[in-house]
Amino acid sequence: MAWLLPLRPAMALALSALAATAQAEPSYPGLVLEHMRASQDIVGLSLIVGLVMFSVVTALLHLRETRKWTKQDAAYTLELNNLRASLDRALVFLAAEPQIIVAWGGPGNEAEIEGDLSLVTDQPIARRILGFGSWLPPDSAQLLDACVEKLRTRGEAFHFIVDSLAGRTLELDGRAVSGRAIMRIRDVSGDRLEATRLRERLLRAFSELDALHALLDSTSYPVWLRDRGEKLTWVNAAYVHAVEAKDAPDALLRGTELLERTTRDQSIEARRGGTIWRARAAAVAAGQRRLLDIVEVPVSMGSAGLATDVSQIEAMRTDMERQSNAHAATLDQLSTAVAIFDRRKRLVFHNSAYRQLWSLPPAFLEENPSDSEILDRLRAGRLLPEQADFRAWKDGLLSAYQALETSEQVWYLPDGRTLRVVINPNPQGGVTYLFDDVTERFHLESRFNALMRVQSETLDTLKEGVAVFGTDGRLNFFNPAFAQLLQLDAVALQDKPHIDRLGTLCTIFGPDDPAFGEIRSVVTGLGDQRRVYQGRISCRDGAVLDLAAQPLPDGATLLTFTDTTASVNVERALTERNKALMDAERLRNDFVHHVSYELRSPLTNIIGFIELLSDPATGPLNEKQRQYAGYVTTSSSALLAIIDNILDLASIDADALELNPEKIDIRETIGLAAQGVQDRLAESSIHLKIEASNDIGTFVADGQRIRQILFNLLSNAIGFSEPGQTIVLSASRRGEAIILKVSDQGRGIPPDVIDDVFKRFKTDSLGSRHRGVGLGLSIVRALVELHGGFVEIDSAPERGTVVSCIFPDRLKS
Repeated sequence: MAWLLPLRPAMALALSALAATAQAEPSYPGLVLEHMRASQDIVGLSLIVGLVMFSVVTALLHLRETRKWTKQDAAYTLELNNLRASLDRALVFLAAEPQIIVAWGGPGNEAEIEGDLSLVTDQPIARRILGFGSWLPPDSAQLLDACVEKLRTRGEAFHFIVDSLAGRTLELDGRAVSGRAIMRIRDVSGDRLEATRLRERLLRAFSELDALHALLDSTSYPVWLRDRGEKLTWVNAAYVHAVEAKDAPDALLRGTELLERTTRDQSIEARRGGTIWRARAAAVAAGQRRLLDIVEVPVSMGSAGLATDVSQIEAMRTDMERQSNAHAATLDQLSTAVAIFDRRKRLVFHNSAYRQLWSLPPAFLEENPSDSEILDRLRAGRLLPEQADFRAWKDGLLSAYQALETSEQVWYLPDGRTLRVVINPNPQGGVTYLFDDVTERFHLESRFNALMRVQSETLDTLKEGVAVFGTDGRLNFFNPAFAQLLQLDAVALQDKPHIDRLGTLCTIFGPDDPAFGEIRSVVTGLGDQRRVYQGRISCRDGAVLDLAAQPLPDGATLLTFTDTTASVNVERALTERNKALMDAERLRNDFVHHVSYELRSPLTNIIGFIELLSDPATGPLNEKQRQYAGYVTTSSSALLAIIDNILDLASIDADALELNPEKIDIRETIGLAAQGVQDRLAESSIHLKIEASNDIGTFVADGQRIRQILFNLLSNAIGFSEPGQTIVLSASRRGEAIILKVSDQGRGIPPDVIDDVFKRFKTDSLGSRHRGVGLGLSIVRALVELHGGFVEIDSAPERGTVVSCIFPDRLKS
């Protein structure tokens, strides 16, 4: 140890003395005793010296450690003073502007809050700051709460600006510092807010610039930027590829130019005047001579340029012009008039046939007139089809510019010409017109088709069988009636059988039949023996045919067969029908008599007894009994109405129905008729609307029969209407006539059914819930005609039905 070094000499001296004393041999006893005393003195002295030296060393060590601790205390004091100064500076900086610091991650993981609390709250309670919803709008508070959670759990930083509920603009910045989550809230209103927004705009601009550079790098068009000294400052990947450089820095370092010197000088001269320079110039790109469309724009930092390779486009344009010229020369030789209009609807090509067709001046066509101008000029010269609305017709014609498919029209010109017009939309926009003069062909074709159609339809619709045999005796033509009358297979007749074979195919008479022999002789007879033949054939099945044979000018023979079976038996049929009518008359009279006395009286009794049972004075009925009584009453009334209608029709047929004319109030009459169907309207959920003016007045008629007419019409309309629909009952005057009209919104009546609606016992539900015996409209027409009027029906499927009864103002005597 270092502190023992000063003791080494003394200790060595004491030890050597002791050793000498121990080794010396005593010569006599006194000397030994003296020597022992001297040794003890030396040992004591040595111990004293050692203790002194130990004290000195200890003191020295104490002084040394004291100086060391003093120096360390001074260093600690200096560091403490520095930390206090740093803390003072931090507090000064913190207090230099209104802000709040919130830190998480200390002891207990509680938030430490420092700063000007008045930024967000008027309460001197720091914990209120953590209630973000108390000083921020709900959406901003939710956003801040989510960001703080991510900062504390994952260390994700955030920065954004919000407006507080107090109207302040606050900057919220959060980040992780030394394992703690720190959030700073600053008031950035005024210049600070503007600086913050400028910084955000700068960052966004840098981001957009990077995106723009990435986009330009992905294009195939060379793009470059120059500074004010015309030095390249940035190029994209396409520029690097075009100048065959290693990369963009290599191209910028060497200043490799894509454009030739002459082209660059022209661009510089144009841009010095502040204008955008556009030109088409040749350049060597990727080792090949290319034609480029170049645009250079002067900007504040210098200029920006872009080049587009149009070599292939120019070659295609040249080839297209060559083909277009050849195409035009070919079209000019056609007799079909051709006119091509571009997407602006202006004439870009026409051939000579087009000029000749419309007789348009060449000078006018060379001005590239619009399609509308040409149509107006042709209309002024009466060269277009006559139109009632020319503007609408022209708009329809010009709509072909927006069409996708070819259309074809036929124009009939005022001068008698007929044109076939083909309008073909062009893929690149515009249309192509093709005009063919088909006047003669169309006229001949129309006449031929019309003649053939008339002849074919005439012969096919004839009930008489018609057949034409050629000079070789074979069947050349026949109509369906021929095969039907002779009971022949139409398929077998398609083979044009000979007249002899026809005899074997026909089963209504045999080959040896004299009548058939006459037919064969007419068909196969020689020229000087050809004659007209007429006769009657009685067939095996009882049919009777009238035959006529007529030689034709070309040597063929025309045969006609008429079925006269009905005319032969007409007398017998008339006799039998007359007898049947008489029997029916007698049966009808018996039926009317029977119904009158055998059905009507019991029904009247039934109705009376049901009404008596329904009267509370007779005795109480339960709900089910009252319901059944109502059903019986309804069914009995319906049956009684049918019987009354049948009796009325029978009376009308027998001319036994007499009217009781009187002056009736029209509005009151239609009101009474409407009251009669109120229960049916309520049951079917149908609305009734009455239209009649208060001054409609009166007219002379049988009031009971008028109400019966309106009741039947309203009942019929209700039956064919759906729930929720409206029926209109109206009355009006037309001169001296009175019109009573019932309109519904039901299914309507098809045209093929309208003719049958007035027939007795003819009914058709037309898919509705209505069911009837088919007497209502028959009664209506009969009663209206008894008044000297008539009935009109206007209806169509899904359009409802309107039934109008027209009455004279006074009954005719």
